[in-house]
Amino acid sequence: MPIYEYVCDDCGFEKDIIQKMSDAPLKDCPSCEAVAFRKRISAAGFRLSGTGWYETDFKTGKKKNLVEKSSSSTPTESSAG
Repeated sequence: MPIYEYVCDDCGFEKDIIQKMSDAPLKDCPSCEAVAFRKRISAAGFRLSGTGWYETDFKTGKKKNLVEKSSSSTPTESSAG
């Protein structure tokens, strides 16, 4: 389940809350009980980058390790021709 950051526009209270994506957003501030509690837009805590995780983990069959096949097939074609 995702963690959402909330902030109260009235008192400034901040809290991270675990919710289902299908849950309605919270509106009542747990600190001052005003109806000014809203989700804050924030960046993710991690970033998937590089070639390792996607190239080796999530491809199946002939699509797996395309980078290795394309680089190894180039010398074979040039030596055969």
